[in-house]
Amino acid sequence: MSLSKTIKDIENIVGKRQLITSEWRKEPYSKGWRYGEGKAFAVAKPNSLIEIWKVLEICVRDNIIIIMQAANTGLTGGSTPYGDDYDRKILIINTMLIDDIHIINDGKQIIGLTGSTLYNLEKKLKPYGREPHSIIGSTSIGASIIGGVCNNSGGSLVKRGPAYTELALYAKINKKGRLELVNELGINLGSSTEEILKNLQNENYNMSDIISSNKLASDNMYSEIVRQINKSTPARYNSDNRLLYGASGSAGKVAVFAVRLDTYPTPKKNKVFYVGSNNPDVFWRIRRDILSKFKTLPTLGDYLHRDCYDAAKKYSKDNFVVIEKLGTKFLPTLFELKRSIDIIASKLKILPNNFSDRLMQFLSNFWPNHLPKRMEKFRDLYEHHWVIEMSDDGIEEAENYFKKIFKNKEGGYFICNDHEAKKASLHRFVSASAIGRYHILNSKKHGEMMSMDIAFPRNEKNWFEKLPKEIDDMFEMKLYYGHLFCHVLHQNYILKKDVDAELLKEKLLKVFDERGAEYPAEHNVGHEYYAKSNLSNFYKELDPTNMFNPGIGKTSKLKNWV
Repeated sequence: MSLSKTIKDIENIVGKRQLITSEWRKEPYSKGWRYGEGKAFAVAKPNSLIEIWKVLEICVRDNIIIIMQAANTGLTGGSTPYGDDYDRKILIINTMLIDDIHIINDGKQIIGLTGSTLYNLEKKLKPYGREPHSIIGSTSIGASIIGGVCNNSGGSLVKRGPAYTELALYAKINKKGRLELVNELGINLGSSTEEILKNLQNENYNMSDIISSNKLASDNMYSEIVRQINKSTPARYNSDNRLLYGASGSAGKVAVFAVRLDTYPTPKKNKVFYVGSNNPDVFWRIRRDILSKFKTLPTLGDYLHRDCYDAAKKYSKDNFVVIEKLGTKFLPTLFELKRSIDIIASKLKILPNNFSDRLMQFLSNFWPNHLPKRMEKFRDLYEHHWVIEMSDDGIEEAENYFKKIFKNKEGGYFICNDHEAKKASLHRFVSASAIGRYHILNSKKHGEMMSMDIAFPRNEKNWFEKLPKEIDDMFEMKLYYGHLFCHVLHQNYILKKDVDAELLKEKLLKVFDERGAEYPAEHNVGHEYYAKSNLSNFYKELDPTNMFNPGIGKTSKLKNWV
């Protein structure tokens, strides 16, 4: 079948305005948010679930690779093409126009359609006194609900664990190369594919159609797992067999139409404890005490090293100010604007690459210091910083504990007022962007940037990285942040000029292997990590002909997994 015929048939389904074929307009969809890019002959943006199904039918008929994409906010390139070594043409199906969210069971559960976002879910649940799985991190950048489920996203919340459900509606291509609909959503929606998809999108079902079963709509074991501080395995990581089921962990190997998820009660009150120390062992002791002895688990506990604190203060100030002044609602718009500016600037020789970052960094220099005085004082006093949020009964528990432990241990703490609490959490969140901005501004002076997403064993005492000198000497900069209660660390590096990044990465991963660590912890393998055998076998089971997102986890890009 000719490509022009394929394009025309897809256009007849989604409409001319929702089929993108020009190189300039495809770029925001074919280039990863932080990593990876490749060629696609078109980007289709369907308006309905049935349109997605019909486009999938065309792709199966014409032997077209399918890459399902929502917000394209992933960090490892897993929702875009990667390179030019595919054996078939590629179509990207962007789902963001189909963003409905259905509230069911009095707000205790939701149905998120394929392009629905965490930000909108958070807004929808507020009147019910409920919260979604993820807050501020993925929520702020406009990430989709289904993207989190498909990618085993972890997040910083201590009680909730990775995004997970066994209740989903999705399409897959079977061993015979035929498209089939799998309805595990637990709702009676009809019998034919068209009936099921239309009834779901139109919310044409009653409470009596919702089936109660033993199937999970969240990870119900995580709070128990994270408390097991003497176990020699990590609390959470991407290839955990326990959390690979249907759409969950599928990484684009099926086309997910909807997921059903649990929600969580909003705490009556919260307090943020800002903790500092110069001794990593003090944080090790605090972590073990809180997880093993507290009746109430923390809401979150995010770590920040002093170097990362400083880098975020300088290189993430613009993101901080945008969120603080305009709210998280504006952030997805800002990222789209940045992408558009950079694409335009790349066509104009007089403007430098990554023009938007350079402009925003220049403007941020005129903004006054945005961080509270007590945080700045702790920055001068302590190398290691920990933002710990407690809720309800856990607040008094934590206050009594910190008063006692810092009589005998090196370090200190203060209880944030509302103003400080917002700034402390936001500063930790925007720190993730600091290394990228620094690298953009100094790329001519230094080597490559490398970001590692590592889950250390729960009994690991030496959580703070100490590398052999021959490896340590290869780095120009190291920035550390992460989620200490679950021992997930994000270790970001700028290499010295002329250092072989791939060779160094092999050495680092060998060190992590020797320590019993797992990787990636929460960002999905994308095109940056090798999928372990259990994960690649899961992909092959879901997608036996390798039509969906081939090459994920550095697996084969060829048809039938050749």
